Amino acid sequence: MDIQLKRGLLDVCVLSAVKDGDSYGYKIIKDLKPYIEMSESTLYTVLKRLEASGMVAVKTAEHNGRLRKYYHITGAGIKRIEEFKRDWREIVSIYRFVIKEDKNDETNVSC
Repeated sequence: MDIQLKRGLLDVCVLSAVKDGDSYGYKIIKDLKPYIEMSESTLYTVLKRLEASGMVAVKTAEHNGRLRKYYHITGAGIKRIEEFKRDWREIVSIYRFVIKEDKNDETNVSC
């Protein structure tokens, strides 16, 4: 998969994991697990990129005697999810076109 496409997908997955409420690293990984496997190192790289671009805000709070970082989606993050949804419709349309061509090729081969 193209690295830029994969990066964009990971960003949107993480944004979607925090869109309904503040979350922290371990919980984000747990919430994403049914959909995509993500290592801690990958997650924290994505979170740093999202924070630097203003799509998430970070606050630190104490939890069981330890400091924990909580991530909160910003307006820019919500906007990115909406942009992704629009882009995705175009990608699905292209995918359907490509698959249609493959199906036609398979039909012609079997004739």
